Amino acid sequence: MPAAGSGRGGYYMDDGPGEHPPANLSDVPDAVVKAEPLSRYANRPYAVFGKTYKPMPADASLVQRGIASWYGKKFHGQRTSSGELYDMYKMTAAHPILPIPSYARITSVSGGQSVIVRINDRGPFHSSRIVDVSYTAALKLGLLAKGSHEVELELLVPGQLARSAGAMRTAPLEDPPEMAALMLEERTRLDSEARVELAKGVATSVTTSAATTAAEPPRKSLSDGFYLQLGAYSRADKAGQVRERLLASSAMKIIEVVQSGAVHRLYGGPFRSRDEAQQAGRALPPALAIKPIVVRRTAD
Repeated sequence: MPAAGSGRGGYYMDDGPGEHPPANLSDVPDAVVKAEPLSRYANRPYAVFGKTYKPMPADASLVQRGIASWYGKKFHGQRTSSGELYDMYKMTAAHPILPIPSYARITSVSGGQSVIVRINDRGPFHSSRIVDVSYTAALKLGLLAKGSHEVELELLVPGQLARSAGAMRTAPLEDPPEMAALMLEERTRLDSEARVELAKGVATSVTTSAATTAAEPPRKSLSDGFYLQLGAYSRADKAGQVRERLLASSAMKIIEVVQSGAVHRLYGGPFRSRDEAQQAGRALPPALAIKPIVVRRTAD
């Protein structure tokens, strides 16, 4: 069974920041992704509120979009599912099924802030939230004012960051289009709406331009400029299917699939400016049900 934090699901009225938080918390570095042995007990199936959870294996991959919340002084110093004591001032997080320990990149959908956290606890067990982050991680993500926020979560594996050094860097999206999300939305729920898509291996290659029909491997990086991130998938064939749908139904003629580790992201562009990228996002047909994120690729 999970430890003290198992019943939480958000920023409760009796929770909150500490009375005297350390200075310069915004400068606390991200967690460093490294290989660690899995916890002996924290990765067994367990049940909370009548729902059974089966933690993922160490070699799985996961991309989620959903609501993140944070937990603070109410749980500070209490034992986590990993057996470690919860420190609200470190870069950690709780997730219902990610391996313990493991690492995840969490990105704010609206603000673009991104952090890397170490998963060392279980939770949240709430119908609409996918992850609980520490106070410091919430500060860096811009979650403190709202208590919860829509984020994208990506499970990381040791060595992945070095391999994807040329990957996209996320920038804020002002006035996002009013569209539903097409990106993989895997919300951990207490009811039958729970959906978790695990990686099933790369099934096919995908094309890399609108003018060609020959299959080519996904790209590893893109040139500098502004792009629309249109989706993120653990399967290359799924990314390719969505790409073909976009090319056939929108005015966007250049859509690339970029592979970073086990994740395949769709990018439209490049655009000369953020405004131009936003205009392209607003011009996407509502029937496509896409909620794009403006990102900027800069030189390393």
